[in-house]
Amino acid sequence: MSDPTADDVRGFIAASLPCDHLEVEGDGRHFFATIVSAEFEGLARVRRHQRVYTALGDRMREQIHALSMKTLTPAEWADQAGAASAAPHHPHH
Repeated sequence: MSDPTADDVRGFIAASLPCDHLEVEGDGRHFFATIVSAEFEGLARVRRHQRVYTALGDRMREQIHALSMKTLTPAEWADQAGAASAAPHHPHH
């Protein structure tokens, strides 16, 4: 079984979790996902992460070795986007 790509992981999550925004980066073994879903409303961070693990199912054990997540509600995402646009932009080098 080959390692999944970031696109694969994005597809796995999107198939089981309705997302307003979903971004996945990774190298086949370690991934970082930013997941914005209304399903996270009222859930603590650990419950949000469990919801994503449920969406991934057996793939989390068999194919995805490490997944870091930022889980946000649409309102939290909008707040973060607003804060980011208000802050001075520093390009990455």
